[in-house]
Amino acid sequence: MASSSQISKKYELDCQYLRCFFSSNDLSNQQKIVKILTSKNLEELKLIRQLYRSVYGEDLVNLINSARKKNEFARVVYLRLSEPNARDAEILRNAVFGSGSVNLSTIVEILCSRPSLELYSVKQAYLSTYNANLEHDLALKINGTFKEILVAVAMSSRCYNGKVSTSMAMCDSKTLYEAMESGRCIDEKTIISIMSQRSTEQLKSIFISYKQLYGHEFSKSLKRNKCGQFGRELRTIIRCIQYPDKYFAKKLRKSSNTDVREVLIRTIVTRHGIDIKDINQAYASKAGNTLQSLVRRKFDDTFMVQFLVELLN
Repeated sequence: MASSSQISKKYELDCQYLRCFFSSNDLSNQQKIVKILTSKNLEELKLIRQLYRSVYGEDLVNLINSARKKNEFARVVYLRLSEPNARDAEILRNAVFGSGSVNLSTIVEILCSRPSLELYSVKQAYLSTYNANLEHDLALKINGTFKEILVAVAMSSRCYNGKVSTSMAMCDSKTLYEAMESGRCIDEKTIISIMSQRSTEQLKSIFISYKQLYGHEFSKSLKRNKCGQFGRELRTIIRCIQYPDKYFAKKLRKSSNTDVREVLIRTIVTRHGIDIKDINQAYASKAGNTLQSLVRRKFDDTFMVQFLVELLN
C-alpha cells in the first residue's frame, strides 16, 4: 500500500501543472492537462484534489469553478474533477432552478440512469449543498404526471440496500399487467407505487420478468391510446432506467444544434468508465458515425476535441 509521501510524490507534478494552467492562464501546459485528466481514474483524481488542497491551501474544483463561465474547456475539466455525487447534485439543481423553464430531459438523465445507491448519495449531496430536499423541489417545480413519476423515482433510491428478488419481480410484473389491463383506464396509482418502492436494479428485474411472462416489453404496452400522456412520459423514464445506453444515444441524435455541445460534454464526462462505449455503439448503429466524429464536427478547439475523444477511447 502506497504511503502518503509516495502519493504526494506521484501527483505533485500534476498539481503544479493544474495550478499553472488555472491560476495563471498558462496555456503552454494544456496538452499535459488533457493527459492528466483523461488518463486518471476517479480515485486518482480524488487524490490529486486532496494533495492540491494540502499543498496550496485551496480547493482545486473551486479554482476551476471561477474560470468555467468564460472558458468551455474549464467547464469540462470542472465536471471531470468534481466529486460525482456533488456534480450530479449541481446538475440537478441547475436543471430544476436554472434560467428558463425546468430542464426535464436532464432531470430524467440523472435520476433514471444512476443506480439507487448512487442516487441516494446524490440526494444527500443535494441536501447538504443546497439545504433542500430534492423530492420537494421536484414536486414544487414540475407539473403534471411527470412530477409524480420523477418524484417516485427519486423516492425509490431509499431502497438502495435491498437485494434483487426474482420472485418479487414476478409478482410486481403481474401487478403491472393488472394495472394495465383490468379497466378501461390504466391504474396510474399502482404503477407509481411500484416505481417509488423498488430500487433501480429491482425495476430492471421487473421489466425483464414482464417480458418473460407476456412476450413483450412493458414499455410497449404504454403506447396504447388509453395510456395517454402518462404512458408517453413513463416510457421515457423506463427507457432510461432499462437501456441507458440507447437513451443517451437517442438524446444525442435528437439534441438541437444549440444543445448538442452541452449534452455531448455531460454525457461523455459523466458516463466515462461506466457505459460510454455502449452509448457510442448505440449511437453509431443509428447515426452511421461515431461520437468521435460528432465531437470533431461540433467543437473547434483542438484541446477540447482531444480531451473528449480521449475519454471516448
